[in-house]
Amino acid sequence: MKKDFSRLDRLLERFAAESVPGCTCSIMQNDELIYEGAFGYANIASGKKTDRHSMFQQASTTKLFTYSILGMLYEEGKFLFSDAVGDYLPEWKETNIFVTRPDGNVEIVPAARPLTIQNAVSMQCGLPYCMAPVPHADTPTLAAMSERIGKLLEKGTPTLREEVRAMGDVPVMFEPGSHWLYGFGSEITGAIVETLEDMPLREVFKKRIIEPLELEDTDTFFRPDNRDKVVTTYMKKADGSFEAAPDFYESTMNPDTTPAGARPNLVTSSSDFAAFMQMLANGGVYKGKKFLGAGTVAMLHANQLGPVQLADFENDYLRGYGYGYGFRTLLTQEFGHNGHLGAFGWTGGSGIWVEADPVEKFSIAYMHNMMPNEELYHHHRVRSTAYGCML
Repeated sequence: MKKDFSRLDRLLERFAAESVPGCTCSIMQNDELIYEGAFGYANIASGKKTDRHSMFQQASTTKLFTYSILGMLYEEGKFLFSDAVGDYLPEWKETNIFVTRPDGNVEIVPAARPLTIQNAVSMQCGLPYCMAPVPHADTPTLAAMSERIGKLLEKGTPTLREEVRAMGDVPVMFEPGSHWLYGFGSEITGAIVETLEDMPLREVFKKRIIEPLELEDTDTFFRPDNRDKVVTTYMKKADGSFEAAPDFYESTMNPDTTPAGARPNLVTSSSDFAAFMQMLANGGVYKGKKFLGAGTVAMLHANQLGPVQLADFENDYLRGYGYGYGFRTLLTQEFGHNGHLGAFGWTGGSGIWVEADPVEKFSIAYMHNMMPNEELYHHHRVRSTAYGCML
């Protein structure tokens, strides 16, 4: 029976009329695009509407490419998740921890065990994000990272390896594996991929995913042939109106001025990302081509968190999910989710939400670029409506 997506159309049309400048959504099943919706504006000032080729800045959903490629390298015997990070990145041979004593004094002590690749990919390495110096850092770890990234940025846009190398001797916040903290683990993971592939991460994206999946509206740079497809990111003001946001990624998206080895940020369409997620929903196969083994895909989104780490992870937006190797994964419907247990995906900071259903083999990609992103309001409504249409 043909699925009815009229409710999803109405929801996204309301979003574009009331709460976001523009949005798109794509759903795939059995390698076929079965729903595509585009509403509102890609650029308000010019009147340009969103369409199927609209490309959105991804931010954290970029990580899903990295972790999937790591799964490919794992299948090739290039590493084990139990391996120490220092076996591949020499600057990480020793791991120390900042410990605050009862009297308030801070000491540096050696970690009880080496930092492993598993710790890094499951965000249990003890390093927060630090993309720019943070005034009044609230932990010694963040203060140390701020000092190092500040020195790097004084020289221009650093490469990913330069960033990871600079942080190698920063004492972490806790014993690796004992807590969950979203942050620098993805950069460590990216640096390991670069080391194993001997090329910049953005080139690995192209070689392993973008070209084989034939993603025509996906890149890590703004170029003459895609710049007019990229939607404007907007700030939402208190009165509900929009103004163009400062482009935090613009300085690192120009191939003429940005080192190829700089930290990549994907810019892509919802239909392209849905195709990538469809490959994962299928257990690593897309249109007859195998990218990953089904067991490897299951491993990537299997929950890696125990009770202590889940307490670190959970919030109103993530409730009901656990976290695997870069992917959140649905553990319970108790808090409101009408999809199957095991549904997995992630979120991008300015309004991206992607999820794959491994039971019915479909994928959903929803995108807007707005700050604040109001993800709890928009994503959970898209989730409930899309799953209602599909199941």
